[in-house]
Amino acid sequence: MKDVVGFIGLGNMGLPMAGRLIDAGYSLRVYNRTAAKAEALRARGATVVSRPADVAEPGAMVVSMLADDAAVERVVSGDDGVLQRLGAGGIHLSMSTIAPATAGRLAEQHHRTGAVYLAAPVFGRPEAAEAGKLWIILAGPAAAKNRVQEVLAVLGQGNFDFGENPERANVVKLAGNFMIASAMEAMAEAFTLAEKHGVGREEVAQMFGQTLFPCPVYQNYGKAIAEYRHQPAGFKMSLGLKDLDLVLATAAAGTVPMPLASLLYNRFMTGVAKQRGDIDWSGIALSVSEDAGMA
Repeated sequence: MKDVVGFIGLGNMGLPMAGRLIDAGYSLRVYNRTAAKAEALRARGATVVSRPADVAEPGAMVVSMLADDAAVERVVSGDDGVLQRLGAGGIHLSMSTIAPATAGRLAEQHHRTGAVYLAAPVFGRPEAAEAGKLWIILAGPAAAKNRVQEVLAVLGQGNFDFGENPERANVVKLAGNFMIASAMEAMAEAFTLAEKHGVGREEVAQMFGQTLFPCPVYQNYGKAIAEYRHQPAGFKMSLGLKDLDLVLATAAAGTVPMPLASLLYNRFMTGVAKQRGDIDWSGIALSVSEDAGMA
C-alpha cells in the first residue's frame, strides 16, 4: 500500500482523479462538501471524513480540486482547515483554477506553518481525468515538486514546470482557458456564418478539425458546437464566467489590455443571464446563433 493521501473536492473532475489514485494503490481520505458524492469512493476503499482537516496526515500530502478561490480558501483556513493538521513537511497540491494572487496568499499561509503549497492546475475534461490524460501546470518549491511526481504520473500524461512561484502556474492556466474560450467563440461565429449561407455546420467543423486546426480543442469542442450539443456539462458555463473574470482581474493587475477577453466575459455573462449556467461552457455558441437570428 502506498502513502495516505488526502483528497478534497469530488466534482466532475475530482471524482475520477480520486478514483485513479485508489486504483494506483494509494490509501485515500476524502472530503466533499456534499457527502453523498463520496459514497462511491467509500465502496472502493476510501475513508470518508466529515471535515477538511481530517483528510490530512501530519507531513503528508493533500490534493484539492475545487470550483473557485473561496472554496479553496475555505478548506485551508479555520478550525476545520487542512493547515490545522498538515504541518511541517506537508504538501498541499492545489489543482484548482484560481487567481494568481490567491495562490500567492495561500502559499504564504502554508509557509508560516511549515507546509508547502504547490499550484498544479490542469487542462483536460472529465474523460481525460478518468483516463489519466490531464496536462498539469506545476509551480512551487523544487523539493515538494519532486515528492509529488508519482501522484502526478497517475493523474496526468505530463506536467510542465513553471518555477518556484505558485502564482505562475495559475497565470498559465488562465491564459490557456482564455485561448480555449477564444477558439470556441471563433468556431461558433465561423460555423454560424457557414450555416447562414446554407453550408452545413458539421461539415465545416469536420473539415477544419482535420486540416487547419487538427487539435483536440477544435476537434472536440468543434464537434459539440457544430451539433449544438452542450449537455452534459464537462465544464459549466458558470465556471467559464468565473475564469474570464479571473483573466480580466489578472490582466488589470498587470495593466494588460485584453479586449477579446472582455467580449468573452460578456458572452459568458449573457449565457448565465439566460439561465444556461449549468450547461457546458461551449454553450456560449448558442448566443452567437441567436444573434444571427438562427435560434
